[in-house]
Amino acid sequence: MDERLRVNPILCDAYGHCAELLPELVELDEWGYPILDDGPIPQELAGAARRAVAACPRLALRLAPLSRGDLNRGKESR
Repeated sequence: MDERLRVNPILCDAYGHCAELLPELVELDEWGYPILDDGPIPQELAGAARRAVAACPRLALRLAPLSRGDLNRGKESR
């Protein structure tokens, strides 16, 4: 099953560990909060994504299943 990253903005304290561990899918805004790539996590980055989730000190980052509707929405925005 394909997964994507999700962040809980209430829990996030902008430590930036996620962007350090997974710069391919996470960038930080001007305040240090993550901006996530909304698409599926590429297979070659799955391990790094799991490490980034595990390293989040506030448990704000998580992996979520990617639904069929998410896939269609991603194709429309390209």
